[in-house]
Amino acid sequence: MDVFVYGTLTEPERVAEVVDSFVFVGPATLDGLRLVEGRYPTLAPGGETAGRLLRTEAVDALDAYEDVDGGLYVREAVPLDAPDDYPDTAAVYVGDPDRLDADATWPGSGPFAGRVRSVLDDRDVRVRLTPRDPV
Repeated sequence: MDVFVYGTLTEPERVAEVVDSFVFVGPATLDGLRLVEGRYPTLAPGGETAGRLLRTEAVDALDAYEDVDGGLYVREAVPLDAPDDYPDTAAVYVGDPDRLDADATWPGSGPFAGRVRSVLDDRDVRVRLTPRDPV
């Protein structure tokens, strides 16, 4: 699975502590969500965020690291703009700003996960693989 990472998981040493096997595919940009700092970094509607595209099959380990079962973060799939040999989507982890003391608002009512999904469905949120500069 390809995962857009934008916080601590952009650091190879940290990723190696979480999963056994991974590769950074390259730099990427998340269009439609902006980085917001809190206790841990998270995302909010609008803008764009620079990060990396991480490839790993250890989704359960990433979910545990992001405390998906506890509701701290949700994992959602968004379209991935990349060459044909890449998947059509990339996963994105979005942290609950209320629980992270982050200055962000997700519109709508109801549970956080539902509000995130609604924004992703209503807006053109996508991950774009960033071309590397020629050497």
